[in-house]
Amino acid sequence: MSQSDAAQRLHIRFAAEGPLRYVSHLDLMRVWERVCKRAGLPLASSKGFSPRPKIALAAPLAVGVTSECELLDVLLTERVDLAETARRLGEQLTAGLSLLDVSESPLKQPSLQSMVRAASYVVEIANDRSADDWQSGIDDLLAREDIPWIHQRGKDTKSYDLRPLILGVELLSTDGASAILRMRLRNDERGAGRPEQVLLALDARAEASRIHRVGLELTRDAPRPAVSA
Repeated sequence: MSQSDAAQRLHIRFAAEGPLRYVSHLDLMRVWERVCKRAGLPLASSKGFSPRPKIALAAPLAVGVTSECELLDVLLTERVDLAETARRLGEQLTAGLSLLDVSESPLKQPSLQSMVRAASYVVEIANDRSADDWQSGIDDLLAREDIPWIHQRGKDTKSYDLRPLILGVELLSTDGASAILRMRLRNDERGAGRPEQVLLALDARAEASRIHRVGLELTRDAPRPAVSA
């Protein structure tokens, strides 16, 4: 994303829940385009035959996954006041979208996409085993040096090692109805871990009833001043 025609870079932190759980990455981008335009932000645009606003999400959010920690990179052609911008954006939000804060970052800072290193999730699943069984499975998984994996998507088959994508798994709670796990997974240019694949590697017999992203880890020099919504 070029900064040559930009005067200011904003980072918008937001939550995506409710009906946005069923929205694709591209559709979520379109939602934010509409919100920013309706809020009157002076969006910088790409060049060419079909210019697009220079906005980008830090990391795609899979369909079916909710989040409380999403980050949006926005380039503007004019400087704006952060508090006023947060107010305007807040007035245009669609159902399921919550604005958490708006901050300013240097124009020459790398894109958010290139700064993401890991993502953390809280995953809930119907319970069919004891806490000891869950913990034993987690310990065995984390002790493995490699986890050969085959991912089928349409007609394409991809083989890779799942183990480097799993940075940590923790059992938060379990009862007769459900188990709740926290997963810290790699999310960078070398690959992105998927919570549902970790469940399969743990021999879970049911699909997750909820996957909620709770954190994105970035490489950054220092925290930026932010205005909470």
